[in-house]
Amino acid sequence: MVNLSLVWIIAKKELRSLGSEKTIILAILLQLFIAMFSSFLMVGLSAMYDPSMYGRITGIQYGVGFVGNNSVLFDLFERDSSFKPYKMDPGLALGALKERKLAAVIWPSETSPDADDPVTVTLYTISNDIQSTVIEVKIKDILLEYEDILRDVRKERLDYHPIKVTPSRPVAQNSFYEFIYGLLIPMLLFMPAIISAGLVIDLITEEHQQQTLDTLRSTPATLEEIVCGKILACIAIIPVQAGLWLILLTVNGIRIVSLVEVLLHVVFTSAALIFIAATIAVYYRDRTKAQFIFSTSVIIVLLLLLAFPSNPVNLIVLLASGGAPAYHWAVMGAMIAGCLILSVIVRNMVKKVEYS
Repeated sequence: MVNLSLVWIIAKKELRSLGSEKTIILAILLQLFIAMFSSFLMVGLSAMYDPSMYGRITGIQYGVGFVGNNSVLFDLFERDSSFKPYKMDPGLALGALKERKLAAVIWPSETSPDADDPVTVTLYTISNDIQSTVIEVKIKDILLEYEDILRDVRKERLDYHPIKVTPSRPVAQNSFYEFIYGLLIPMLLFMPAIISAGLVIDLITEEHQQQTLDTLRSTPATLEEIVCGKILACIAIIPVQAGLWLILLTVNGIRIVSLVEVLLHVVFTSAALIFIAATIAVYYRDRTKAQFIFSTSVIIVLLLLLAFPSNPVNLIVLLASGGAPAYHWAVMGAMIAGCLILSVIVRNMVKKVEYS
């Protein structure tokens, strides 16, 4: 029978010793920094996820050099409040772009809109410049509008009518929303789980590698209680880190609908990963082997879980956005049952190692 008081004493000892683990402290501080400035970082991160986010930047008017006599395209740029086009000679326009007096240079071909030859448009921007990315996204919308005009002018040349596909319902796309709830929140909430799982491997294997296990076993605590204490310490930091994430994200204006339910799912899913890591660590008793086997096992487990629509990651996304089904409690119950089964496996593995 496990002595819970001894388990708690060992867990508190491990929690106090985390202050000397520089890697863990730096990881937590990094998470804290990102969460505190998440509203500021969201713009850059979501733009990496979807570059069209740059097109929403408004309030700035960019000077654009326009080469040629394409009045249709020139009028499109002139109507757009983001651009101020100037008709210029090619050499003068490219020289002004090089000196950063212009943001871009547009050089369309002299092809007539109703001609048989294709219309080409050459765009010159400053390389390796974030402003160029913003301009390219904005110019793309103008060029797409110009393309529609050309299609309308040349449609009489078609000898067949394209099939029109009308969706049954309008689909609104919001890349920022998808990035926040579909990618960022699950990634941030399960980061503590990966850290704690790796930590429990280090805490267990270092006792074998540094040959301090015999010293611990000379105390009233058994090997089973020692391992349970280390596991408890790693599980205890999960709600603290995940809860801090959720609070700071909420403070930064990112709404988490079912905060308590999300936290419970994260804790039990993370506990399952920690139990798996502890089992591997007890069996191999070597940090390098255990970390490698655990990393491989996690990839396999995640691939299997993600094959099911009701996996914990998907449910956390639905809970955070306010669209979770009622059966998420059944999934949570299954995770709790899985944790209990894994805890039994860990205890049996410890007993097997202890008496071998």
